[in-house]
Amino acid sequence: MAVPIRMPMPGQMTEECTVLEWYKAEGDTVSKGDPLFEIETDKSNMEIEAFDEGTLLRIDAPVGATVPVEFIVAWIGQPGEELPEPEAAGGAAPAAAPAPEPAAAAEQQALPVAAAAPVAAPAPAAPAAGGKLKISPRASRVAAELGVDPRSVTGTGPGGRIVERDVRTAAEGAPAAPPVASSVPAAPVAAPPAPINVAGEGETLSRMRQTIAKRLTENTSVPTFTVTVAVDMTDLLAYRAQLKAAGSKISVTDFVHVAVVQALGEFPMLNASTDGVQVWKHEHVHLGVAVSVPAGLLVPVVRDADMLSVKGLHDKTVETVVAAREGSLALDLLSGSTFSVSNMGMFGVESFTAIINPGESGILAVSSIQAEVRPYAGGMAIRQMMRITLTADHRIVDGAMGAEFTNAVKRRLEDADGFRNQVPLG
Repeated sequence: MAVPIRMPMPGQMTEECTVLEWYKAEGDTVSKGDPLFEIETDKSNMEIEAFDEGTLLRIDAPVGATVPVEFIVAWIGQPGEELPEPEAAGGAAPAAAPAPEPAAAAEQQALPVAAAAPVAAPAPAAPAAGGKLKISPRASRVAAELGVDPRSVTGTGPGGRIVERDVRTAAEGAPAAPPVASSVPAAPVAAPPAPINVAGEGETLSRMRQTIAKRLTENTSVPTFTVTVAVDMTDLLAYRAQLKAAGSKISVTDFVHVAVVQALGEFPMLNASTDGVQVWKHEHVHLGVAVSVPAGLLVPVVRDADMLSVKGLHDKTVETVVAAREGSLALDLLSGSTFSVSNMGMFGVESFTAIINPGESGILAVSSIQAEVRPYAGGMAIRQMMRITLTADHRIVDGAMGAEFTNAVKRRLEDADGFRNQVPLG
């Protein structure tokens, strides 16, 4: 019996995803665990593996199609099996637009079509925002393996994106073939009104940036307040230098994460969620770590951070952040954080405030360490100072509690001896 392959739900808030590349073609044999297709979500790009084996009988969501989660994107089974019509598959497919009247055909052609529509001919690979090349994670790995310069490859994916077949075709010295025509037509969309007093043509935000905008706009209804304190990092930096000389990779960021996790144990309301009526205190700390990626911002989650040692938290954070940047992070680690940290210390900022992630009651913004003349030991001295700013949900966290929590983090970071006991030299 044929088995439907459904669009996964990468996160609790994800509603739809875009198919970027199929690694198997119709008629190919599929085994369990085979990379089957790649999708673009509102947070990252990721490969989806097959959970069944058989023959890929039909693809209902071709490259470029944007479909709801749980929509049937393909079927796996035995050759010759009968399948339902694509538009009836799963019942979740968006309704197809009716055919335009002849008189309106010319007008419709003038409208921009959805990004899901496949292009008729290969487009040159275009750099994404920030000047980075638009290339899938799998294509990037294959290019490295085959010694192909991605900048010389013509992309046939959505928007000129370079996919695996483009790299392999370039390695063979043949022109890239255009993607397979869509069996799920993309409906034309109305053109948005042009902004006033803007030069040039508008550029559509990436799905990630659109989702960031949507989530943060939704969260502006939460009443918040901020608290900033200055932390003297001089002694901890000196101990960090000793650790580094001894071969340890423990960083200042790790110390901040440990201090935050430990302080959350004292202030459970900062590790809670509310809908304005009820409050849920979380049993463990699932630490969200804000990570900058070319397309925007991700907040991957370090699960059960309160159960880890300093080294364990370092190792798990590095593993999680690297996977997030490579687009290989497990789906369940892209949501579900209970408190987050946003660290911009590497950007030379004196102070900033971060926006709370939906579902959390607080987020800590960590700024750069800078030398300042401060009162010290009865006199004045140059000390290495770092400002941390808490943004808290005022519905369940009062100003006094927010100040106490922030100072609890400060107290731990200024206690170098406490970290010596947790991370001894040698």
